[in-house]
Amino acid sequence: MRVPCWIVWGLLILAAAGRAAARAEEESSSAKALPADWLARWEKPPAEDRPMQIVHGIPPQRATPEGMRYYLDRGLGGIVCNVAFQDYMRSEEHWKTLVAGVDACRELGMVVWLYDEDGYPSGAAGGLVLEENPAFEATELAFDPTRDDPFIVRPAYEHTHASNNYHAARRYANLIDDRAMHTFIAKTHGAYWKRLEPHFGRTIRATFTDEPSLIAINIGQIPEDVRKRVRVVDPLDPDVKPLPCVPWCYDLAERYQERYGEDLMPHRRSLFTGDSPGDRKVRRQFWALVADLVAERFFGAIQEWCGEHRVASSGHSLHEESVMHQVALNGNSLKDLGRMDIPGLDMLTSDPQAVIHSGWLTAGLPSSAAILNGRRRVMTEVSDFAQKMGGAGPAGLAQMQATAAWQAAWGVTEFTLYYGPGDRSVEDYRAYCDYVGRLNAVLKPARYDRKVLLYYPICDLWEEYLPVAERLRLDSQSSRAQHIVQSFMRLGQTLQRSQIPFALVDHETLASATADAGGELAIADHRFGALVVPEQAKLPPEAAEVVDRFRQSGGRVLVDQPPEAAATAERLVDAIRPPHRISPRSDRIALGQFTRDGRAILLIVNVGQEASEGAITSDTVKAWHRMDPAAGAIRAVAADEAGNVQVKLAPRQAVLLVQSE
Repeated sequence: MRVPCWIVWGLLILAAAGRAAARAEEESSSAKALPADWLARWEKPPAEDRPMQIVHGIPPQRATPEGMRYYLDRGLGGIVCNVAFQDYMRSEEHWKTLVAGVDACRELGMVVWLYDEDGYPSGAAGGLVLEENPAFEATELAFDPTRDDPFIVRPAYEHTHASNNYHAARRYANLIDDRAMHTFIAKTHGAYWKRLEPHFGRTIRATFTDEPSLIAINIGQIPEDVRKRVRVVDPLDPDVKPLPCVPWCYDLAERYQERYGEDLMPHRRSLFTGDSPGDRKVRRQFWALVADLVAERFFGAIQEWCGEHRVASSGHSLHEESVMHQVALNGNSLKDLGRMDIPGLDMLTSDPQAVIHSGWLTAGLPSSAAILNGRRRVMTEVSDFAQKMGGAGPAGLAQMQATAAWQAAWGVTEFTLYYGPGDRSVEDYRAYCDYVGRLNAVLKPARYDRKVLLYYPICDLWEEYLPVAERLRLDSQSSRAQHIVQSFMRLGQTLQRSQIPFALVDHETLASATADAGGELAIADHRFGALVVPEQAKLPPEAAEVVDRFRQSGGRVLVDQPPEAAATAERLVDAIRPPHRISPRSDRIALGQFTRDGRAILLIVNVGQEASEGAITSDTVKAWHRMDPAAGAIRAVAADEAGNVQVKLAPRQAVLLVQSE
């Protein structure tokens, strides 16, 4: 007997409906097994879990509740804003617009951060610091061996980031001059406080500092076609000769004498040349002092002001992806970021695969600074700048989401956006913001769960670094410096690509750590069971003593020793044996590991352009909830007898695995 087609179609529809109902019931049952407060934020992420749009000068038409709904309608939770750059800090009309905009944000429950500069780099208050006193300009000690007296103290402007950036060519203030930085804070933070005091600690939650640095280094020219379009505030002097330089300030030699009991001036040549133990000692002492001065006089001063005025300090530094540059640009990036309440990074690309190259270092520095100082929150300034500059932008939704997910795996919680809302549909922008909100709903209250430390060899690079007149490149440095940097980067990439979450640690933090009897290093409120050390890195005595006690108590200390580099991945994984393992290992998978309310949480991200399929094996967890931040779906998954859970990921897809009770 032939069954009428309408009956067949009806049966198929009923079957499909039944399967859908079963899936819905399964998801509902899975959801009920998770805490209600988790689910409430997952289903409707609040403003503080959502991204913030960077708005440099609120347009007058947006400075009303109706105008600000433009951002809410796109799924955003708030804005990072400043008084308009035009007539910066001088126009009362612009101040009125900003105040009205913040008032509107308060009415709508939006979050506001204050951006502290007229563009970037932060520190000059749009020229107001140098207007107050020209002596506050950034200075450098330059070395010209062709002169009878080879040492020149001069302004640090030509051939530096101050004159070679995408915003404006203008003279810069000195971050290690306490007088200059006192003026900067008064001119910026003080002005915002004067006009917006009632909002501090309520609507206004943080301040944002953008790419401050010590300037006295050539980091290269921006592209010529772009440079011609950059606004020139302070004309460049073509007669200023490019020379090797180090940062300088009015009392640096005095501070050196005070700290070390030695006169720096007769030993200045060692800052530029020489390979003797004495030369290395001078360089190591000099850069240790500079690192402390910039951490205290700039980052620390802002943090202290913010603490007194009910807000958090945040922002990011320059050249986070290059450890060699971090000597000259800020002394010790890990230390500087540790003086931020919400340390941050600058992610200029929305290619998710950036994490497997140098992106891990860009994100690893601020997340490690948070861990080492007992904090949780980390900020990103994220955009598709690289895609746009390369003609491949704007980035698509899947790229944006995967870029957000791998940063969340590294601990990022605060997403500040340079994405153009007008570059994509309202639906896509809202989907991105919902995605970030769901990630934060689960991860923001969670605790980092990292058991491995990678040594940040900044102390070794202090004594190796020799300034050059031309653009700084690694091949201009010593063989030892090159080996250390290459090993450090290789180790970080290997750990990242082997799905072993880790934190960076410098010599100062190691020296103050506690090696307990159980074979763990205690730092802040975290415990670590393994330390990985780059090739040729040499721990200072105080740090080495702690590490020796750690090793003797059962801790694992792994030193990179090429020519075994090809086997580094296997050796690290075998030695560390992470509690949650992905097989087969894929360098296109990023893994974040957290705990919350006694539950293990894994964030697994496929940053590649191909689908991925594998298994998660856990030593302790046999049942999970799989949470999809893109779709918002939740379902239960169970491990097999061997403890394996199968995980299939589409290109650019991420999932959360949350331990079941």
